[in-house]
Amino acid sequence: MYLGLDLGTSGVKALLIDAGQTVIGSGHASLDVSRPHPGWSEQNPADWIRACEEAIAELKASHPGQLAAVKGIGLSGQMHGATLLDAGDQVLRPCILWNDTRSHAEAAKLDADPRFRKLTGNIVFPGFTAPKLVWVKNNEPDIFAKVAKVLLPKDFLRLWLSGEHISEMSDSAGTSWLDVGKRGWSSDLLTATSLDEKQMPSLVEGTEKAGALRSELASKWGMQAGIPIAGGAGDNAASACGMGTVGAGQAFVSLGTSGVLFAANASYLPNPESAVHTFCHALPGTWHQMGVILSATDSLNWLSEISGKGAGELTAELGDALKAPTGVSFLPYLSGERTPHNDSAIRGSFTGLAHETSRAVLTQAVLEGVAFAFRDSLEALAKAGTMLTRVTAIGGGSRSRYWLTAIATALGLPVDVPADGDFGAAFGAARLGMIAATSADPLRVCTAPATDATIEPVAALSEAYADAYQRYRALYPAIKSVTA
Repeated sequence: MYLGLDLGTSGVKALLIDAGQTVIGSGHASLDVSRPHPGWSEQNPADWIRACEEAIAELKASHPGQLAAVKGIGLSGQMHGATLLDAGDQVLRPCILWNDTRSHAEAAKLDADPRFRKLTGNIVFPGFTAPKLVWVKNNEPDIFAKVAKVLLPKDFLRLWLSGEHISEMSDSAGTSWLDVGKRGWSSDLLTATSLDEKQMPSLVEGTEKAGALRSELASKWGMQAGIPIAGGAGDNAASACGMGTVGAGQAFVSLGTSGVLFAANASYLPNPESAVHTFCHALPGTWHQMGVILSATDSLNWLSEISGKGAGELTAELGDALKAPTGVSFLPYLSGERTPHNDSAIRGSFTGLAHETSRAVLTQAVLEGVAFAFRDSLEALAKAGTMLTRVTAIGGGSRSRYWLTAIATALGLPVDVPADGDFGAAFGAARLGMIAATSADPLRVCTAPATDATIEPVAALSEAYADAYQRYRALYPAIKSVTA
């Protein structure tokens, strides 16, 4: 058996798979987020341990005796969090999470230093780890003076599990301290934030051994002491391992609350100017790029709330066959946008409304607007040298075939729909645990799920969609001029 532990923002999931990669069972425990001030988002690392204990206890109770067969553990987790420890490994303050924006001024100052984009291949976003440490230095100097180690959330769990300060490449790439091309800490970037490499964890690849399970915990859970713990991955890279999106040209589109267009790369292809994330992948010698849109299914949920109709009801009104764009356009910038604009102030809009505009037309415009936002990410990836031939759809919004057909037509690419199953971050983490324990070939382990259906672009509407996309592209500068 192999155990995957995924530390998310809202909970911890423990997933058990066997040697054939069949999911045996899972356990889950919830987490809360503290928001003591506007724009702040924090969690107590002790709650991560509590949730991990609860998730494993649930798994143990439902599958008694089977944890004794676990031969490897993999970790996945929410990225960018700043977990600050003193010399005795005691937590100095609550962890500042990925969606905390308090360090926006510090991030802008670091981003103005050309070394950061040059070495990390990314814009310094407020959610990244480095600007958070500068904020702590400026606002909590007594705490900053005591910082002996900075750990990412999943690596704090590793410290508890194994006693080791270790991280891996995919998660560390989101700190703004990693030389992403060379896959190592940058002393220059650390110095720019008044830190040094002694305060960082050591680095391994996600498939390598990175600690071993402490005997105290092994005894409590009925497991063997010394089981290897894999380096693991940040949440999106772990999901890619679960989806088999690990080879150059492989990609998935995640249609969740936010949206992600994730592409695996065999080389380092940065393009920070278009707000594409370029990070190390969890497998050695591989990287990945992500275009991120902030309101994907959130856009449809917004329309659902104000119309009083469920999201499923709204999409059902459109029928099954894709319709030509109506001339009504929607910008899905309800909470700003990441790729390609890196604009937290921009807001969404409908344009082209008329007396005859119906609720169904608004729904259609929302689905098209999100599809065109994914097209923006596809264009940004292309500018960085990544050309895709097909994508796999995941996330709750992928249940809408109309929406997937709109995305296929907007991208000009076939969209594969996987067969039912659990291919998320915890599954990817378990796969990494298997590779670390058995030295198996990562490409033989991280295979893609079976495809249930493939949705092709509607060729008859490609020209109409191309025209609608050009209208969409022209709206951002126009709207920005009156909302900035």
